[in-house]
This record gives sequence, structure tokens and C-alpha cells, in this order.
Amino acid sequence: MTFRLALTIAGALALTGCGLHPLYSGGSGSTAAATLSNVSIGPIEGHAGWLVRNAIIDRIGDHGGSARYRLDIKLDDQIEGYGIRADRTTTRERRTLRARYQFVDTATNKTLIDATAGSDVGIDVVNSEYATIAAEQTALERLADTLADQIVTRIAVETRKSAAP
Repeated sequence: MTFRLALTIAGALALTGCGLHPLYSGGSGSTAAATLSNVSIGPIEGHAGWLVRNAIIDRIGDHGGSARYRLDIKLDDQIEGYGIRADRTTTRERRTLRARYQFVDTATNKTLIDATAGSDVGIDVVNSEYATIAAEQTALERLADTLADQIVTRIAVETRKSAAP
């Protein structure tokens, strides 16, 4: 019993010195939350761009032209077949969605973050063309959500790091 208590106390003490801090400590008054609530998102080309932009807006909102920060995103969406049968038909595809994004301070026109995000997903190609197209669309929607999470998290983390004492 005392060993467990000692182990628990040692673990708690180790965690206090590890340097981890809650990203949104302070709630809506935190640096990360305040920054994310003041971002305008530029238009992104194509259907994938529409999905990514809406996924980001779902997470942080879009505050229009009066926002302090601007998020510019360019996408690269590719589908490639890699499972090939003897009759040269594709059995598997990989859909890859990559984003190059810039987080810009509109007051100084300075780029604060210039980074990339990306993900890929495998798709089974079946005999039904409709089912394959539906799978490709579902994959694109999941990839858009993943990219939005990566972009918003990176902005929040970088904002938190720059505000840390």
C-alpha cells in the first residue's frame, strides 16, 4: 500500500517538472484561443479546398476581412493505384491530400507560420464504379478533417510557444 502511494507521489512530482502545459489553459482567454478566434481563412481552390476550409471553420470560425490573422492554404490532392491484378486492373488506391499553409499577421503582413500538413488513406477498388467513387469521396472528407485538425493544432501550439515566458 505504501509502495503504491510512494509511486503515485513520485509520478505526480515527475509530471510537474516535465514542461507540459495545457494548450487552452485559461479557457477562451488563453493566447491560443484568442488567436484562433481572430483568423480569416482565404478561399481554397477545388472541392477538396471547400471541404478543408469548412472543416477549419467548424473548428475555429471565420472572422472575415477584419481579422488580425489570415490563413492561406494551397492543396495537392492525388489518387494513385498501387494494387494491380494480372489483368492490369487496379484493386487498391491511395488518396493523398497535402496542404501548404501560411499563417500571416495582417497588421505587419509577416508570415508567422509557413508549414505543410498531410495525410493519406487507402481505398479498395471494387467492381461497382459507384462504390469506388463513394469510397474516394468519403476518404477525401476524412482527409479534409485530418488536415484541419493538423493545421489548427499547429497554429495553437506555435501561438502558445511564442506566448510562453
